[in-house]
Amino acid sequence: MKHSFNTYEVIVVGAGHAGCEAAHIAATMGAKTLLITMNLETIAKMSCNPAMGGVAKGQIVREIDALGGMSGIVADHSTIQFRMLNRSKGPAMWSPRTQNDRVMFSLKWREVLEQTPNLDFVQDSVSSLIVENQKVTGVNTSIGQQFYAPSVVLTSGTFMNGLIHIGMKQMKGGRMGDKASYGITEQLESFGLASGRMKTGTPPRVDGRSLDYSVMEEQKGDEIPGQFSFRQPHEQLKQRSCHITYTNEEVHDILRNNLDQSPLYNGTIKSIGPRYCPSVEDKINRFAERNRHQIFVEPEGWNTVEIYVNGFSTSLPQEVQYEAIRKIKGFENCKIFRPGYAIEYDFFYPTQLKSSLETKAINGLFFAGQINGTTGYEEAGCQGLIAGINAVQHFRNQEAFTLSRSEAYIGVLIDDLINKGTDEPYRMFTSRAEFRILLRQDNADLRLMPRAYEVGTISSETYEHIQQKREHIDELVSYYEKQTIKPENINPVLESLDTPPIPQNYHIEKILSRPQVSTSDLKDVEGIANFIEGYSFDELEQAEIETKYKGYLATEKEQVAKMAKLEHIRIPEGYDYKGITALSNEAREKLSQIKPESIGQASRISGVNPADISILLVHFGR
Repeated sequence: MKHSFNTYEVIVVGAGHAGCEAAHIAATMGAKTLLITMNLETIAKMSCNPAMGGVAKGQIVREIDALGGMSGIVADHSTIQFRMLNRSKGPAMWSPRTQNDRVMFSLKWREVLEQTPNLDFVQDSVSSLIVENQKVTGVNTSIGQQFYAPSVVLTSGTFMNGLIHIGMKQMKGGRMGDKASYGITEQLESFGLASGRMKTGTPPRVDGRSLDYSVMEEQKGDEIPGQFSFRQPHEQLKQRSCHITYTNEEVHDILRNNLDQSPLYNGTIKSIGPRYCPSVEDKINRFAERNRHQIFVEPEGWNTVEIYVNGFSTSLPQEVQYEAIRKIKGFENCKIFRPGYAIEYDFFYPTQLKSSLETKAINGLFFAGQINGTTGYEEAGCQGLIAGINAVQHFRNQEAFTLSRSEAYIGVLIDDLINKGTDEPYRMFTSRAEFRILLRQDNADLRLMPRAYEVGTISSETYEHIQQKREHIDELVSYYEKQTIKPENINPVLESLDTPPIPQNYHIEKILSRPQVSTSDLKDVEGIANFIEGYSFDELEQAEIETKYKGYLATEKEQVAKMAKLEHIRIPEGYDYKGITALSNEAREKLSQIKPESIGQASRISGVNPADISILLVHFGR
């Protein structure tokens, strides 16, 4: 029976990274929201690596922050080391990454959620959904409670029918120490949703007191550490070092000799694991020509000796893990706190989703995170954010909030999932984005905060700040385009940078376009210093990038404009393609299955060729 105490506008199931973002953003938008989790003590637990960001993932964290999400702010508050990766490459490749205090990260997320108005919590397990006439209306829990809402976001992580493997031992669970969830997969399948199985894994955690760091390579954080969040400045006063060591042939021999005890190789695990984060036994098999593999020795926090052994993910028996890991340089006396393990779990093929992350089969039901076949906290968090926003838009009968491939890495990720699908854990890379010069980590606020303001996820003060920042950058770019500089003022600087002097007055834009020259080199040059003095570091960096990459940015914007024309040609919902006989049989099959919302989306479905798109253009009007 519905009562005010058990009736909500949005229900979020699961409090991992996807669930936390979904619950926070829905409540922030003013929706009466309920977050249901099996254990309030493990909210936003970093089940694997105690780190956020990295290549392409760092861009996603900054996009989450620009859209009003909290992953960046929570990561900044729990950072023990910050590094900007790929600084030696162009700005499109720069990627922020933090090493985090695992406990602080989880506690900060809980604090954020508990301080969010409109958000309630229940510790329980959801056993089934309440569905009426293909519409979700609520959930049933394992202890017999019912909660009702027109929008439900399901973020099950690795918990649906989760099965843990350590050697030949198997345990039911969604994570080591946590029970699995049962019943939902079978119910969703009864509504026509197709599911599969995936596998992921984690390395052993070891006692840092038993390691010899003197024989490892020290990896320090950036001298001047940055941060993820544009919205909440957080000064990083101190950092902890990580270390690097390597496996060797002796380690590999031990692993090879025990592959028959690996569930990956003896047939026990039949599902597919992450291609780009393989287990150590998988690495020595797939890359047999290599005599060593890198191991990152990463602290789990400020006040613990526990160490995460990044690069040594394994599901071999614990005694084999012990034998092999103690042959690694610096690990000779290693003590294991917790063994590595593999876990298999259910997911649903993401081609069954709309671009809003709402399921096509059940109205008002949204999926986010590993249930969609992705891997990684960042990929989960951004899906939770989009699903949470759209859960609110749904019950308010407002237009879905979506991001295109040219607007955000988040747009690339969702577009890949719903059009191409995946049968192995999906991970984001910069190479997946066609417009990565536009989609840099440094300009995520400029790209996405106007969209966030429109949908109501950031404040007017934040929006006004970003408008002012955009104006300042435009002023700088215009100044560089129009202002000339004299040879006598700039040539000493150019010679010190080993780049040719200028014979006559040059526009600053032309000087700044040289790869050897940066804005910091011009800060003391007469005729420039006084003008740039009042601008922030971020504004100067943005203006420099826009000046240096002016031609490339213009080319990408032209390509985006061409793509946009196809995105604007909409396809009616539920359209029957059988009537378009000129289409290839494969195209009709794929279009009927995926149900694209536009010609642009149809063009990115594998099996739909350019001739098919031409036919659709004629049919629906150019």
